[in-house]
Amino acid sequence: MTGSSAVVIPARMAATRLPGKPLLCETGKPLIQHVWESACQARLPDHILIATDDDAIHKAAHSFGAKSVMTLATHQSGTERVIEAANLLDSSVQIVVNVQGDEPEIEATSIDTVIKLLEDDPSSDIATLATPLHDPDQIENPACVKVTLGHDGTALYFSRSPIPYVRNPAGPVSSNQPLHFQHLGLYAYRRNVLKSITQLPESILEVVEGLEQLRWLQSGLRIKVGVIPHAAKGIDTPEDYDAFVERCRFRYTGNHLDPFSE
Repeated sequence: MTGSSAVVIPARMAATRLPGKPLLCETGKPLIQHVWESACQARLPDHILIATDDDAIHKAAHSFGAKSVMTLATHQSGTERVIEAANLLDSSVQIVVNVQGDEPEIEATSIDTVIKLLEDDPSSDIATLATPLHDPDQIENPACVKVTLGHDGTALYFSRSPIPYVRNPAGPVSSNQPLHFQHLGLYAYRRNVLKSITQLPESILEVVEGLEQLRWLQSGLRIKVGVIPHAAKGIDTPEDYDAFVERCRFRYTGNHLDPFSE
C-alpha cells in the first residue's frame, strides 16, 4: 500500500535571469497558473500545492483556485521549500512530487510516470526522468545534465560532463540504442526519504559537479529513472518566456500574428 501522492510546486520571485517570473502574465495568466493547470491534468496525484515565500504569489494562487502555503524565505533550494510544504500534508501522503515552478508545459503524463515508478518499485527511494540525447553540442554542454542508467533503470551517475565517454566513436555501437540521456529535473520522493535528505552529509561529488542529486546517490539512495521521448521547455530567460508566449498564442489562436483575445 503506497498511500496517496501530492505535487508541490515551489515558486519564488527572485530568479536571477528573469525576476518576477512566476507572475509574468502576457498570456493572460500568470506563469505559475500554467504550471498548476498542467499539474492538475495528471491522474495520480491526490493533492496539488504551491509553496512560496512571496505574498503576491500566494495571493495569485488563491485567485485562480490553487491551494498555496507560505514557506520560509531562507531556503537555498526548491527541494528545501518542498520539504517544508510536505510537512503540512496529511499523513496519508506517501509520495511527494517536486514540479518546478518554471515549467508551464510539463506533461501530466510525466508526473504520473514518476509516481508510478515509485508505486511499482518498493526498493526505490526517489524517481526522476530522462530523455535520449543525440545533439553533440548538448552532450558537451555543461548546462545540460546527463545521467547514465543501470539495467534495472536506476541512476548510476549524474554529470555535467559527457557520460559515458565514447572512446571509439567508430566502434560497434548500435545507432538504435541511445548512449546519452539528459536528466530532467522532475522528482518524486517517498515521504520518509524527503524528510531525511536534508540530514545527509554534503557530498564531494555534489560540490564539484554542482548537482544536489549526487548527495543522495553517493549516500546510497536508489534513484529510479523513467525515460520519456522529449523534455518540456522550462522558462529561464526573457527569450524563453517570449517563445512560450508565442507558442501559447499559436496554440489558442492558430495564428502567431494574432494577439490574445483575453
